[in-house]
Amino acid sequence: MARSELARWKDAAPVFAALGDETRLKLVARLSMHGPESITRLTADSRVTRQAITKHLEVLAGAGLVRDVRRGRERIWEFEGERLDEARRLLKEISKGWDVRLERLRRFVEE
Repeated sequence: MARSELARWKDAAPVFAALGDETRLKLVARLSMHGPESITRLTADSRVTRQAITKHLEVLAGAGLVRDVRRGRERIWEFEGERLDEARRLLKEISKGWDVRLERLRRFVEE
């Protein structure tokens, strides 16, 4: 694996780690589908506390998946799709690599 390729994976690791938690994955899904929301709205009808949601959002922000904007006294959280797109491209590369390997195996078995 080339050095720049390793750097790309290292850069993507926080995205995959952040999405590995069910609560954070749900927050990303909600923000990507419904648009920017406040902590108040994100915690409505939830069993998770505001403090816990805030901590999850900060992890997501650290991974570059969300960002917050101050509106008066509120923090409005919004989805940032670029980092997720980068992660998707890396997973697509892995998938292509497996397709190539499986095709080689198929040909070997059939010979």
